[in-house]
Amino acid sequence: MRALTFLASRFVAGDNAEDAVDAVCELNRLGIKATLDFLGEDCESEAQAEAATLEYESLLDSIHKARLDCNVSLKLTQFGMNLDTGLAESNLIRVVTKAESLGNFVRVDMESSAYTQGTLDLFKRVFLEHKNCGVVVQSSLRRTAADVAELNALGARVRLCKGAYKEPASAAFQEKALVNKSYDESAAALLKDGTYPGLATHDEARIAEAIRFARENGVAADRFEFQMLYGLRPKRWRELVADGWNMRVYVPYGTHWLPYFTRRIRERKENWMFVLKNLAGG
Repeated sequence: MRALTFLASRFVAGDNAEDAVDAVCELNRLGIKATLDFLGEDCESEAQAEAATLEYESLLDSIHKARLDCNVSLKLTQFGMNLDTGLAESNLIRVVTKAESLGNFVRVDMESSAYTQGTLDLFKRVFLEHKNCGVVVQSSLRRTAADVAELNALGARVRLCKGAYKEPASAAFQEKALVNKSYDESAAALLKDGTYPGLATHDEARIAEAIRFARENGVAADRFEFQMLYGLRPKRWRELVADGWNMRVYVPYGTHWLPYFTRRIRERKENWMFVLKNLAGG
């Protein structure tokens, strides 16, 4: 456990918001945008959901006070969706409204496929009145191409990732090649018809394909951004910025780091390689 704690400390910005804000200040100094994530999911009570909501409201104030180029990301089960959808919706509206008053943006993370439809339904209801929020889709899921088309038509900002959850074959592609194919096709649709999409990947082939598509189809660099996880491939962040691309780093903080960290190193073998390379300074 001690070794795992040491590893996680490289990829989680700290235990509290102050640590996270300091990490974002350094990223911004390098020309890198950020999104802050207060770790936690599957809350067990309304009190826990309320505490998470208050943390995000305070976090938005801290971002504004420090004048950071940074938004926030959150999980709906942290806001109570696993207890009551109405509770999660009310809490999300509070945070989105707070962000709106400060000129900021809220990203609704995607969780396992058990929550995909509920997350998208709730997001779309809130988006009708609050355009300063976006959502995440996962290329591993079979439904994602249809979801991307619908979200593009709504004008919603979408983050595309591969997905870090163990999913059944009925819901998700099991072969790496099919997940990658889905990613490239969804990225192309977002670049062509999306509203400032975030392409979240550490896979160099996926990055190269997105750049190729953007250049060949006249998609300007300011119309989208690449995204990566805090602690993974920091050299590549700087290279992408130097080449004129927008780069945002997902910065998690908090004491509930174990599910976040273990999920990312367990589900995809390439994540272990990125961890080992970054521990060696790569």
